[in-house]
Parts: sequence; C-alpha cells; structure tokens
Amino acid sequence: MKTYAFQVVLEKDKWPDEPDENAVWRAYIPALEHQGASSWGYTQKEALKNLQDAVDLLFEYLSEQEEEINLDSLMQHQEEGSSESCLQIQVSDVPLITVTV
Repeated sequence: MKTYAFQVVLEKDKWPDEPDENAVWRAYIPALEHQGASSWGYTQKEALKNLQDAVDLLFEYLSEQEEEINLDSLMQHQEEGSSESCLQIQVSDVPLITVTV
C-alpha cells in the first residue's frame, strides 16, 4: 500500500469585471487537474471539501473501470519536467494523515 499526498492550489476566482465580494474559491490539484481534480466553493473550507469529494469520486471511478491507478508513472513524468512540479506529489509506503492549518 502506498499513500500519496498531493499539492493543492487554492485561489480566489472571479470574472474581471466582478467586485471582489462576488469572488469564489477555486481548489485544484495540478498533477490531476486534467483528470477532473478541481472544484470551487464560496469559502476556502467549502472549496477544499468539494475538492476532496471530487478526488474520492475520481479514484472510485478509476477503480470501478479497473483502470490502473499508476501515480508512480505520473511522478516519473513530473521529475523529467520542471523542478517545481516534482513537489506536487509526495509518496509514502506507510499510511499517513495530513492536516493543514
């Protein structure tokens, strides 16, 4: 069993002509965004919870489709790219709990 920790980007999002008070929060995982790992919410907490739900559904779908969830190849691909993208996924051979405050 391996545990993967993903970098999450959390940013305010609004149309250019909208006032700041109408902004929402956008949350996404850069390494998995192309597979649907993104969401939004009216608060940071809501955006992160919605992102967690999206990631849970993504991995549930992949396992139901019996597609190989091969994040190791994604890691290798990132290592060949920029050094910044290498920090987007951390891998551990033991289960972890992460807390961000």
